[in-house]
Amino acid sequence: MKRLQAQQISTTWLLMLFTTLVATCTILSPSALAQGSAKKNADSTVNLEKSVVKVFSTLRGPDPFKPWSKAAPQEVTGSGVVIEGKRILTNAHVVEYASQVQVQNGQDGNKVSAKVIAIARGMDLALLELDDTSFFDTHLSVARSNKLPEITDAVFAYGYPTGGNSLSITKGIVSRIEFVDYDGAVSGLRIQVDAAINPGNSGGPVIAGEKMIGLAFSGLMHAQNIGYIIPNEEIELFLADVADGKYSGKPILLDVTQTFENPVVREYLKLDKSIEGCIIHRPYSNGVEPVLKEWDVVTHIGETAIDNQCMVKLKPNVRVMFKYKVQQVATKGMVPLTIVRAGKSIKVQVPAYSGRPHLISDLQGGYPSYFILGPIVFSRATIEYLSFIANNAPALNGYAYNASPLVTMRGEMPSKEREELVVVASPFFPHKLVTGYSNRFGAVIYSINGIQIRSLKHLVEVLRDLKDDLIVIHYDQRWGETMVLPRKSMILETEGVLSDNGIRSQGSPDMMAIWEKK
Repeated sequence: MKRLQAQQISTTWLLMLFTTLVATCTILSPSALAQGSAKKNADSTVNLEKSVVKVFSTLRGPDPFKPWSKAAPQEVTGSGVVIEGKRILTNAHVVEYASQVQVQNGQDGNKVSAKVIAIARGMDLALLELDDTSFFDTHLSVARSNKLPEITDAVFAYGYPTGGNSLSITKGIVSRIEFVDYDGAVSGLRIQVDAAINPGNSGGPVIAGEKMIGLAFSGLMHAQNIGYIIPNEEIELFLADVADGKYSGKPILLDVTQTFENPVVREYLKLDKSIEGCIIHRPYSNGVEPVLKEWDVVTHIGETAIDNQCMVKLKPNVRVMFKYKVQQVATKGMVPLTIVRAGKSIKVQVPAYSGRPHLISDLQGGYPSYFILGPIVFSRATIEYLSFIANNAPALNGYAYNASPLVTMRGEMPSKEREELVVVASPFFPHKLVTGYSNRFGAVIYSINGIQIRSLKHLVEVLRDLKDDLIVIHYDQRWGETMVLPRKSMILETEGVLSDNGIRSQGSPDMMAIWEKK
């Protein structure tokens, strides 16, 4: 009896096991797997589409030639993507100088007001917050990949380019990965793709698999199927930087280098072929003795070897400039390098910087300072101001021939004698005080009454404190006239000039604080 019961229990157990296996096999059948995968992909696509937004901005940029006013409002659109922390990531150029920002998902009927909370102009990245955070209840953050894609990986660019109102998705492959200058002052990784990226795509995510690999930020004009994205590595650096509420900038090395390819250079340095690296051409100094010396050969950054073209391996089939590694190995503002100097290998710690100061800098998202005396408008030279030369070859040639510092000192650093260049920002306002003088628009001020001008602030101080009857203005150029003007009349006529030209203030607030200080 006991044996029979045991056999019955065993038979029952086997039947149950067989039934479970059959059920399991049914669940895991190929058709069921395909259906499950398709549903998962469909859900992911729907969620992703809801997480990509169109960004509407009203921009009021500066007018460097009329520094007392702003440029006319400009309506622009771009794209953005929802990320963690109930934030939206987009490009800086989409929202820089924005007086109003709104976002809208293509599946929604209403726009939501937003504000810029962080911006990195050099890297073209910006973060937005929304006034109505309930938007994020149904628009979820997009997952980001933590590794670079491979060359030929398939990618999809999501965004709202011109030509329609609905979400656009274009397909392509990864064509190239490089470390390049973004804006002439800041460098970073850049991924080239052949997916169509057009105006309006800026700030939209580029997806590989189910994860974002970067943010679209530009296409190449007059070329087909060339678009660029900012990879996640650069985005993560930006997000970590702004976690404290401000953007400090990427660590960079400012030493000028040259390749170590020429055999005669190797002979000159008395180094055999076993030594590979990058030659220091001009060490950077901010007023202290630089760590690196001319003709040092940098062989390693951290533990990574540098080749004779100043490159390091990023992947088996991808090489980039060695300065890319700075953002990975810099610690407490110092970069570990191995160099060969006078035939000996030594390890050094070299300072990293967040940017290089320039005599002619950009406005950093601000508006130009200015000061008006009589019919003359003074301001500081900026990159934005130089646009009238940069886009005009005859003007550039003329300013160069006349030895204008706007051309001859373009890449110089500030000094104690000259912190910035002061220019005549606008053509003279019509007035009898400047009768007989040629228009000095774009001329750089060298001195006032024999006092060399260091900055716009210094110019205002000199004009404020002058006791002489006449103002003598020398310009910094090879040819041209020196202006002599009656001081008291220039001061007395200023209010009338402002009134005639509809200008509210004689100067920007920072300059007026100096002018009115006794």
